[in-house]
Order: sequence, then structure tokens, then C-alpha cells
Amino acid sequence: AVRPRAAPPMASEARQGESLRDTTHQKDVRLSNIVAARAVADAVRTSLGPRGMDKMIQKGEGDVLITNDGATILSQLQVFHPTAQMLVQLSKSQDIEAGDGTTSVCVIAGALLQACSELLNKGIHPTLISEAFKRAAAQAEVYLRAVARPVDLSDRDTLVNAVNTCLSSKIIHQNAETLSPMAVDAVLSVIDPAVATNVDLRDVKVVKQVGGTVDDTEMVHGLVLERGAKRTAGGPTRVENAKIGLIQFCLSAPKTDMENNVVVSDYAAMDRLLREERKHILGMCKKIKKAGCNVLLIQKSILRDAYNDLSLHFLAKLGIMVVTDVERSEVDFISRTLGLLPVAHVDSFAAEKLGAAELAQEVTMPGGSQRVVKVTGVVNPGRTVTLLMRGANRVVVDEAERSMHDALCVVRALVKERFIIAGGGAPEAECSLRLNEWSKTLTGVQAYCVKAYAEALEIIPYTLAENAGLPPISIVTQLRQAHANGEPAAGVNVKAGTVSNMLDLNVVQPLLVSTSELSLATETVQMIIRVDDIQMSR
Repeated sequence: AVRPRAAPPMASEARQGESLRDTTHQKDVRLSNIVAARAVADAVRTSLGPRGMDKMIQKGEGDVLITNDGATILSQLQVFHPTAQMLVQLSKSQDIEAGDGTTSVCVIAGALLQACSELLNKGIHPTLISEAFKRAAAQAEVYLRAVARPVDLSDRDTLVNAVNTCLSSKIIHQNAETLSPMAVDAVLSVIDPAVATNVDLRDVKVVKQVGGTVDDTEMVHGLVLERGAKRTAGGPTRVENAKIGLIQFCLSAPKTDMENNVVVSDYAAMDRLLREERKHILGMCKKIKKAGCNVLLIQKSILRDAYNDLSLHFLAKLGIMVVTDVERSEVDFISRTLGLLPVAHVDSFAAEKLGAAELAQEVTMPGGSQRVVKVTGVVNPGRTVTLLMRGANRVVVDEAERSMHDALCVVRALVKERFIIAGGGAPEAECSLRLNEWSKTLTGVQAYCVKAYAEALEIIPYTLAENAGLPPISIVTQLRQAHANGEPAAGVNVKAGTVSNMLDLNVVQPLLVSTSELSLATETVQMIIRVDDIQMSR
């Protein structure tokens, strides 16, 4: 028996509703982008919140880094996929804008991409999704501002609570009662709280010293130099009524150009050369002494020796304390702190270019062998402050410094926008509920997309509960119920394993952190889903 041959498929069946041209390639590109970006988001998701885990990163040269900070983790990853790199840059943007919430912003972006993936599978056009998400993000900001509380910079306790919330997820959270007030005082001492709208964190210098514990960290109203004074020629290590000069020229004999040599044939010429060298260096040292300088900071030099044993010997005989190897990057901070001017040539070294302080002394760090130079009691100080961070080993000190940076950024965020909101996933849960209600007033595709956006925001409380070992679905359900009953400050209490009022527990965060999280994450997701092809160029 001969079977009848099957009829060829109809053209309409073969194309299955695809118009204009074949769109399967676009779908593949979008799917590849979404998968790559979500892989990056999932890499940092476990480190979210006070019960989040830390990541250990081993660098190529063998250095080990242990951190909980999303921006630091992502900046150390070797990411090759162009879309995944966008998430790394997203985290950096959040770090620059708000300083805190670098992990949350990636987690939210990952959840929004998952929502996009589901909407695209339903056949909704990417442009429609992008427009709906933009509207939802703008509406979410309105809801956040509605539940925010104004804060006054003179209300120190509220500022300290906000910093405590930021430090709760760090390795050094048990030292928060030492570090939080320090971060608040440091920022408030470099601005005028009445008129300031931003803080330049370059005015707060963090100096790291291994030894002691994190509790030994101190704030110095003055200057701390990481290196001790030079003792080789028996120079002083403590000077009262210090007159401090910063030089950028070399206290050594002049050198010939690179390719030239000086050939000395007899001993008399050699003696004359050495005598001239001594005379030249002594002349420079006497000019420095004549200006009244008794503490000399010497900038590091690459082309020739910034100092030699002879110049140190003369300076010691003249009773001048010497600190060498000052980095080029520190010159600006030192100048502003001590009210001095850096001097580029010995002829322009004059008394009016010196800074004055009550005391400059070398101090040996307790619990360590390192020595630092502290300058205190500056006569006309700039608005700067120095934080001397301590820790048992290099890994702890580095992580303490990153945590301190986040803490300073939280205070800066409160100076920029003087509003606080509850923490612990409360703002995201509130936005989710309100956006869900708002989506019911919309029609068509917009309603679908806004509803998906609202559900994606619940990833934050869900992840907080999951990382704390709590049942995430039941916690998020309780949280929804609390917000529906009119408790906008209800959040996940990871210590008690329940849903509690976050404001009563003093778990607060700056409004700027949450608003910039939502706007930056939404912008990134919009950009990712609008890409429909990747072309390589040389």
C-alpha cells in the first residue's frame, strides 16, 4: 500500500504569525542578554542583608579579598559578556550616587529582567515593556516620597541609626557603636550643615594601619601621615609649635641628563665635586631653616633622590623633623588640612608658605610596630578630618575601610536628600503593593507590565528572608498583609524571624538609596531589553 504524501505546510503555519521578517534571532539575542545579566545578579544575591554571606576573591597575583560590598565584588569579577558588564557598571553608578545599596540594585535589576523574560514570552513588544517600566519607576518614587520622613542634620541619633543599618551587613557590624558616631561626626565636621547640599568625601581621609582591633580606630582633627619621621641622622621626632613646610623639590645634588656622564680623572677634582655637593645641599637646608620651618614634608620623587643621607644629616643638625615619601595624591589634602602651600623650588621657600600647628609628633601604634606622624592643634585648619583605621590583619583593615566608606556615603546621602525611610525590605514591599493597586486602574498591556514590575520588587524582602534562613514565601505573604493593613514601615526582622515595624527597631535608610536603586535598575533593564542584535566590530 502506498501512503499518501503529507501536504506541504501552509505558508501561514510556517511563519506562525511572524511579521516583516524572521524574529527568532532577536529573541535569542534578548534571551542571551537576560541570562548573562541575571547570572551576575545571582552571583551577589546571597550577600544581601544583615545575614548575607561574604565572598572571598583571590586575585591573579595571589592576594585574597574578603568582602560583602556588591560594588567591590563585581568590580573584581572578570566579566566578558557585554550585557553582564552593564550590571557591573550599574553597581558602580549606585556606589557613586548613593554609596550604599550596591547589592540591592543588581538584585532588583535581575528580578526585573526575569519579569521581562516572562512578558516577552507572552508576545508583548519590548518597547511597550520599557515604557511601562519607566512609568512604574516614576510612580514608585512618588510612593517612596509619601512614606519618607524628613530628618534634621542636628538629629544625631537618627543619623547614627541610618549608619548602623548600613553597617549591619558588614563584617565589622559588632563595632558599629564605635564606628557609626565616628562616621557621622566626620562628615558633619567637614560641611556647614545649615547650607550644605553635598559632601566631598575627599575631605575625609582614611589612613589604614595593621595592628590592634577595629575598636582602636580613632578620628583625628588634624593630619596623620602613614610613615614615621626619619631617624637615620638622629633628627627630632616630636616638635611643639610646629612650622610645617611641604617641598616638591629634591634635597640632593643635581644630576646630569639621562645619557650624559661626568668623568673625574684625579682626586683633587673628586674632592672639589664632593665639597660643592655638600655646599649646595647645606645652602638649601639653611634656606629652609631661615624661613622658620621645623617640620619638613618631602614629596616622593622618581627621577632622582628626593633626599640623601647628607641632607638628612644637615636637617637633623638644624633641629628639623623630616617626613619623607609623601605621595603626590596626598599633597592637596595636606595643603588644605594644614593651611600651607607646597613649594616647588628652594628660592621660593618663605615663612608665609608654612602651616602652623601646636604639636607634630611620631607615635608608635599600640598593638603594632608601625609608627605614624600625628599633627594636632592646627592653627588655621581646613575643613578636613582624618580617620585612623585599625584591624588585626590586612584583610580586616581593608574591609573596615570599605565599610567606613559606605557609612560615610550614607551620611552624605542624608545631606543630599534629608529624608529617611524604613529599611528591611519595607520600601520595596510598600511600592509593590501600591503599584499592584495602581495597575488595576490601567488598561491593556500597561497593566500587565506594571503588575510584573510590582511583583519583581518583592525580590528584596524575599532574598532578605532567604539569606536569614527564614521561610521566604510565608514571610513575604505576612509582609504583604501588614502593608495591606496600612503599615508602610513593616519589614523583615531577620533577628526575630518575623515581620516587624522597622522604625520602632531603628532600622532606617536614606531615601536617596532607594530612589536611585529603582531609577538606575529600571534604566539599565530598559536598555538591555531594547537590544535586539549584537554586531562585532573591529
